[in-house]
Amino acid sequence: MGRVIGVEELGRSRRRFRGPLLAWGNVFVLGWLGIAALLVVLHDGLGLPWWLALHALLLGAVTNAIVIWSEHFVTTWCRVPAPPERRVAVGLSVLNLSVVLVLVGVVADWHWVSGTGAGGVSVIAIVHSVHLLRIRRRALATRFGHLTAYYAAASMSLAVGGTLGGSMTAGGMGWYDRLWSAHVHLNLLGWLGLSVLGTLFVLLPTTLGIRVRQDMAVWGRGIWWLLVTGLVLVSVGSLLATTWLLIAGLLSYGAGVAALLVSLRTGVPRRAVRQPAPWFLVCAVGWLLVSLLVETGWLVRSPDSLSLVIDRLLPVLAVGFGAQVLVGALTQLLPVVLGRGPLESRRVAAVLHRGWLLRVIAANVGIPLLAFDLPRPVSVAGWGLEIASVGTFVLLALSVAVPVAHRGGLPTVGSGSGAVPGIAAGLAVTLVAVFFAVSGGEQPEVAGPARTVDVVLANMRIEPAVVTVAEGTHLVLRVTNRDAMAHDLRLANGAATERLATGDTQLLDVGVVRGPLAGWCTVAGHRAAGMTMEVRTAGSSHSAGHGVERTHLPSADWRPRDATVPPANATAVHRIELHVTEQLLEVAPGKRERRWTFGGTMPGPTLRGKVGDRFEITLVNDGSMGHSIDFHAGSLAPDGPMRTIEPGQRLMYAFTAERAGAWLYHCSTAPMSLHLANGMYGAVIIDPPDLPPAAREYLLVSGQYFDGAPDSDALLDKIRQGRPDGWLFNGMPGQYDHAPLTAKVGERVRFWIINAGPSDSVSFHIIGGQFDTVYKEGAWLLRPGASGGSQALDLAPAQGGFVELTFPEPGRYPFVDHDLRHAENGAHGFVDVTR
Repeated sequence: MGRVIGVEELGRSRRRFRGPLLAWGNVFVLGWLGIAALLVVLHDGLGLPWWLALHALLLGAVTNAIVIWSEHFVTTWCRVPAPPERRVAVGLSVLNLSVVLVLVGVVADWHWVSGTGAGGVSVIAIVHSVHLLRIRRRALATRFGHLTAYYAAASMSLAVGGTLGGSMTAGGMGWYDRLWSAHVHLNLLGWLGLSVLGTLFVLLPTTLGIRVRQDMAVWGRGIWWLLVTGLVLVSVGSLLATTWLLIAGLLSYGAGVAALLVSLRTGVPRRAVRQPAPWFLVCAVGWLLVSLLVETGWLVRSPDSLSLVIDRLLPVLAVGFGAQVLVGALTQLLPVVLGRGPLESRRVAAVLHRGWLLRVIAANVGIPLLAFDLPRPVSVAGWGLEIASVGTFVLLALSVAVPVAHRGGLPTVGSGSGAVPGIAAGLAVTLVAVFFAVSGGEQPEVAGPARTVDVVLANMRIEPAVVTVAEGTHLVLRVTNRDAMAHDLRLANGAATERLATGDTQLLDVGVVRGPLAGWCTVAGHRAAGMTMEVRTAGSSHSAGHGVERTHLPSADWRPRDATVPPANATAVHRIELHVTEQLLEVAPGKRERRWTFGGTMPGPTLRGKVGDRFEITLVNDGSMGHSIDFHAGSLAPDGPMRTIEPGQRLMYAFTAERAGAWLYHCSTAPMSLHLANGMYGAVIIDPPDLPPAAREYLLVSGQYFDGAPDSDALLDKIRQGRPDGWLFNGMPGQYDHAPLTAKVGERVRFWIINAGPSDSVSFHIIGGQFDTVYKEGAWLLRPGASGGSQALDLAPAQGGFVELTFPEPGRYPFVDHDLRHAENGAHGFVDVTR
């Protein structure tokens, strides 16, 4: 069968010292681990979200370690030449640049930066997987070749999980909870879990000084199927929000972990283990198994609490499993790769073993203090223990890794001299952590009148979205989380709550308000999904752009725009007098602004007729400035009928409808975009000659919402820069959330859609429905009875059409613009379907 290759040979597969690659690579790993510890300490004082430390640990330290060591293990175990160091260095550089882009992009709310970084991580993961599989095919020895399957599956998990994480930073496409669950499980159980569990088949016996048994390959292949099957079920269950799939997947994955521990138990010496690496590794796998059991039991008891249980278990998995595995593995591996012989290896090990028993105890005593909803001083103590354990190891490891990477060897003086300062520094880090956590930074300024305002976190929104107080008010927010997942609230001045579980309440002392303050939830992607608010001073101009206050209710006297469209009458000549007026309208829930209108409404009155009908429209300008009108349903020279008329003037606009379609009309006075943005548009429906009847017909005119005075330079600047404050159907964001449209099961319902712009396309979609009829820009694209179906009607500005469907069962069906930036900022509503 050939001799057994152990981890002790990993640094000797080549005769010359590989310091420039392995030493520097592990310095980067240790650097990320140290950054993660510092971020835990300093994130409150620097105003940074807590998950930044989590990603520095998992995406920075753990990912670098897995990429470096999985390739090294595979080349050694499969007995193939190591790849060129230059190529490995380029890959690690791209990986670390991508990680930095992810962290910077999410913190700065630059979606394209975080998306680019997530894409880079995913590409590196795919390339890494392909590379390892190619090595496996060239292998001279195959005994450990099955472990390549663990690394390949882990890499693909990172590629998918990273892609999901990238989509979360942009708001999650309306699926944030599902994407978050899949992202967490794929990265922790897939990328981290499969990589670690596969490596343990060889690494754990080596740390215990025993030989790897001959039957480990059989165990490894069987356990791989249990783990991968469980991971697939968990991921699919997360995306489909199907609890029984999640539970089945967790049970399968847990069975794989338990089987691994059983397989490794045989051959373990009965003598006391006096080495740190096996203790860290076994404790880490133990916390992984505990987390799986707790999550499974929690979901069986409370199927709707997935987000809460994941949030509670994240510290256990990240620190108890991830950080401990990293510390244990590096404790075993660094002496092998940094030492150029037995003597130097023992010197390195002596440094890394300093205080190991206390560090193991601190790490594992601290974990339960982080997992449960305990008083703040207790959780602070837990973090202090974790930082003391991990931080001290980082300092000890750097004290030997940096000299080797820099000079190619250890210092000639005794290795123990550097350990004492390292431990002292680790204790200092702990004290700083406790100080910052308990003190919470500077005390807020107290002056002026005091006011306490209740703030609710629910449905991925912060309510109220705007809090207005007098300048100089000492403001306190009573923040309550009523959502199914954990949230927090941070303001631009640094005031912030802790992470709040469902039902938790915390008083947030904002301090004395001197001007506008933006606020947001710091959980990755939640800010982009709409969890923002603003504190304003009375009489000030607001700066955060909250034109659409999505959590507010409409005014008591508000009436929704009637979206129903009556059928075309038999009249062949349609004579309409259309007045231009300036009206104070409710343009967002609870918010009134002055708008320029046709007929006093936004959009203007809907005209409907048949091909061949004549329309004679008298435009009367009752406004305070010049206006005009352009009917796309007519074909004629624009010079006369589309001219601008001054206040008090009128003109006749006559045309014959020669072609069917859903047509836009609008004011064409320059700047045209400003007039459209202020509501000067409407719809003309010309029925196709063979249009069959429908039980119900609705018209939704899509548009953009710009907050501000109708003739202000600021509003015009936003229009020109394409920065709307929201999107809407029929003149008001989200109005059909408050007054849903209605239908009955089995009825044929027709939705006419026109995109008024002034810019941006619309992609109309009904969640839970499928269109069997599509008519766009005068042409039938799909008719009933065809085998195909349609999911969305896409329209550029000034285009129109209709879609039809029948609803299969009772329920509330959301309709949205499936450009989710638009849907999450006003372009949404409901259809209530009954029998």
